[in-house]
Amino acid sequence: MSVKPGPDPSAKEKALARRLALPLLAFVFGAVALLMAVAVVFMPREGQQVAAVGGPFSLVDQDGKAFTEKDLLGKPSLVFFGFTHCPDVCPTTLYEITQVYSELAAKGDKVRAVFVTVDPARDTPELMKTYLSSFDPHIVGLSGSQAAVDGIMKAYRVFARKVPGENGNYTMDHTALVYLMDAKGRFVGAFNLQKSPAEAAKELERYM
Repeated sequence: MSVKPGPDPSAKEKALARRLALPLLAFVFGAVALLMAVAVVFMPREGQQVAAVGGPFSLVDQDGKAFTEKDLLGKPSLVFFGFTHCPDVCPTTLYEITQVYSELAAKGDKVRAVFVTVDPARDTPELMKTYLSSFDPHIVGLSGSQAAVDGIMKAYRVFARKVPGENGNYTMDHTALVYLMDAKGRFVGAFNLQKSPAEAAKELERYM
């Protein structure tokens, strides 16, 4: 007795499968592109040295006090660039840093974290102070003139651009890496907040 083969998928089913595959492929290619971009920025080619990350800057904190690269010395630092009107990435990252501080407990005083605006036109020290009140008090918000912010973005090799929206509003596309700097102000690498808060805190303790 012969067994007849089952019916082939219909054209409609095949088309649906193709449509479902496209978003997955787009995600995979996007992830690969992001990893390649990070590699281009931070990984040296053979015979080359890693370009310096960090350097002199002069900004003000959320209390209006001067803050320079010298204030990053003596402790490991987490440096993150963003803006207060950011809808998702910035508050999520600051919340994750807050969780790390909760894990560090008393050791939190041995780690510095700074949130540098890429939108100084809107992010005044007063607004930064209000915004950061929702996160760990160790986190320092830095702003300044456009020229001063452009200077630190160049030093840290940060990309940012204004994206127009409706009714004259706008958002910002920007580099969303968290930079880990050692106690001497030297760039260590991109800090991984995808780990659990406990694992991330343990990683930071290596540089205390």
